[in-house]
Amino acid sequence: MQLSRTDVLLMAFCTGLIVANIYYCQPLVILVAREFHLSESYAGRITYLTQAGYALGLFLLVPLGDMFERRKQILMITGLAVGALLLAAFSHTFLLLQIACVLIGASSIIPQLILPMAANLTSDEKRGPTIGIIMSGLLIGILASRAVSGSIGFLWGWRTMYFIAAGICFLLLLLMAKRFPLSKPTFTGSYGTLMSSMWGYIKTQPVLREASIINFLAFAILSAFWTTMVLFLANPPFNFQTLQIGLFGIAGAAGALAAPLVGKLSSGQNPRKNLLTGLLLQLISIAAFYFTGSQLYFFIAGIILIDIGQQAIHVTNQTRIYTLVPEARNRLNTIFMSVSFVGASVGSAFGLWLWENGQWTLFCLGTSLVVILNILIYNFYSHKIKP
Repeated sequence: MQLSRTDVLLMAFCTGLIVANIYYCQPLVILVAREFHLSESYAGRITYLTQAGYALGLFLLVPLGDMFERRKQILMITGLAVGALLLAAFSHTFLLLQIACVLIGASSIIPQLILPMAANLTSDEKRGPTIGIIMSGLLIGILASRAVSGSIGFLWGWRTMYFIAAGICFLLLLLMAKRFPLSKPTFTGSYGTLMSSMWGYIKTQPVLREASIINFLAFAILSAFWTTMVLFLANPPFNFQTLQIGLFGIAGAAGALAAPLVGKLSSGQNPRKNLLTGLLLQLISIAAFYFTGSQLYFFIAGIILIDIGQQAIHVTNQTRIYTLVPEARNRLNTIFMSVSFVGASVGSAFGLWLWENGQWTLFCLGTSLVVILNILIYNFYSHKIKP
């Protein structure tokens, strides 16, 4: 069967609401630090533990989409997400909250099961635009999650956000059970064979290697920013509250608007040009952050640019890998997204380290060097991979 536009929009809707689980914690770090009497940078561990859990879930669970019926797998993991979110809401020690965050990350992999499902049910010429639409839902979920959690945390406390998220996931479970199509598996071997086959794709697919490495560093930059900006805005000269910090997520909505266009461009003759555009936008955004000072105009412009740049990089790379081995899309997506979110976790930790050792100035200098490294990697592969 072919997906209708309604099906694609529904998938984008579910993707956005579920991926939000990973990012609710970012504006809440300040509130968590106060309740458990921790430093803000130490409480920030929940951000990269959630991302590490996501990477773990990607690696262990997403490949099963090539082996088992995807809708059933999606519903089971969504049920796990409900339980993990409730555990976070009821956590009365920071250790238990950290465990809950790892589980929240691991159970929020649903978007990476929905995307291969959509790719399998879409014709070649429509695959790029379809992925772009679903990625728009994903990015809107990421950006809105920060604004929503910042507001709810400020008004009713950080635990309330996790109770609400658990309720949302339960309602989505019912909706997906009713509306999502069946998706037949393409792999008939054992789980061990399934997992070992991924190493073969890493060795034989240079496009997969390039896309994964570039995404690793791009996600590291984005995650470092969204983790560290909370501390930047909570301290002088701004001294913003959680509510105000969360609202900055709205500024990145331009990236979500760019995703369908990027999806169309990624189906063109030379999609790698989008990667260079995205990398340059990231570098320009960091320059804007550096010159922010006590004014927010450059800061907001930087947020818009860094999210558009990330969309250009991520949607292009994801579309490229889906064209490689159609019968192994879940495994290719596992490699690609696991590497990406290991990068996100490393980036969050790196951003906190830069902040502790040199505040915002060192953050901007350190992340700009990472973007320059990514541009050099892009140029290295330009001589090895055809457009």
